[in-house]
Amino acid sequence: MKYLKINIEENADPEVLKNIVLQLKGVASAEIVDDENPQSELKKAFAKTKEQLKTGDYETLVNDIFDIIIKK
Repeated sequence: MKYLKINIEENADPEVLKNIVLQLKGVASAEIVDDENPQSELKKAFAKTKEQLKTGDYETLVNDIFDIIIKK
């Protein structure tokens, strides 16, 4: 999978840009990452994992873990 990193200006609305990017042909997903606030990303990851465990979505959970291991 390939990724595209876009740096935005401080006054730009990331949600609006995300919605615009999602409308482009060939875009599977878009995610807002705040490098200045990594704790919020960690909280999101834990919340996602917790929800996956609640719903029994173990396959996606395992795939996410392997993606993390492979990337590092």
